[in-house]
Amino acid sequence: MSRQSSTAPGSGGTAGQRRATVVDVAKRAGVSTATVSRVMNRNYPVAAETRERVEAAMRELGYVVNAHARALAGVSGRTVGIIVSELIDPFYAYIARGVEREATDGDRLCLVCCTQGDPRRELAFIELMHERRADAVVLVGGSVDDRDYKVELARRARELDAGGSKLVLCGRPSIGHGAPTVGVEYDNEGGAFALTDHLIAQGHERILYLGGPPGLSTAKDRLAGHRRALELRGIAREPALEQPGAFSRAFGYRRMTELLREGPRFTAVFAANDIVAAGAAQALEEAGVRIPQDVSLVGYDDIPVAQELRPRLTTVRIPLEEMGRQAVRVALNGGDEDDWRAPTTGTLRLGTQLVVRDSVAPPRA
Repeated sequence: MSRQSSTAPGSGGTAGQRRATVVDVAKRAGVSTATVSRVMNRNYPVAAETRERVEAAMRELGYVVNAHARALAGVSGRTVGIIVSELIDPFYAYIARGVEREATDGDRLCLVCCTQGDPRRELAFIELMHERRADAVVLVGGSVDDRDYKVELARRARELDAGGSKLVLCGRPSIGHGAPTVGVEYDNEGGAFALTDHLIAQGHERILYLGGPPGLSTAKDRLAGHRRALELRGIAREPALEQPGAFSRAFGYRRMTELLREGPRFTAVFAANDIVAAGAAQALEEAGVRIPQDVSLVGYDDIPVAQELRPRLTTVRIPLEEMGRQAVRVALNGGDEDDWRAPTTGTLRLGTQLVVRDSVAPPRA
């Protein structure tokens, strides 16, 4: 049982003396240690009078319940795990913040794991969270369409479910109806459609689509929304104007530099995320190309860099922190009961929003 607390009985808080334990609280309240545990964890009905007596004993002894320490000691399942590809990417960081805040609000410890894009590490971290009896494991970001990987992921989802936990797919597609998962997603394809349609409405037809790993589900959905907008507006798709690549500033800068030198003609750039857009903006500036007078530029995600760029970036806003919070809620209590939810799939869908700023203008004649 946990031994983190303040000072011992009757010590008056003097430094260096023994800290009070659950046994001390039980003796003071005249109950069993199991009853003290039930009062602290709130996982079993306890009579109001008994609860008041235990809580009074805790106050008198200066005993402070520390749910995080209990979880780290492995004596409590009050843990939520979140698995991300990259810690310093704002997309993941804001979702992680939402998960952490919701977990903390429920007196749970949040453990964050980083895979660096390696599916094997992802599966290993799920195993680790299962061993720690985590209440939920939140898997964030796009995935690669690989059959063997999906089979292994589904197996781990079943193992978690058998232990009373849930695997939450946050911002990634389902792994099949047979897997006991819940999900939180956003209208990724719809956001990309709205962004491309905005560029077309301003008069752009030669739109360069830049970035996004071709095998990643997130990138696929954004490219699909871009293509759908072109098709509905009667604009022929030109393969040379689709330039996939990493979701990174370095890629945006390098590839834009190359395309300005040798690539196809374009009047607007749809960067697959705001970080790619920042790299592209640097390359355009160094080449003497003005935004938006010479070339319009848009991004996706609406992370802080979108407002830090000059001109400020037109982009699509994803409710990242709210996705993190909802990921914990759907795992632990079914999520908010409202019209967004699709009960048949166990997936909660959040909307995206087109954010119009200063980086788009009609193309030059």
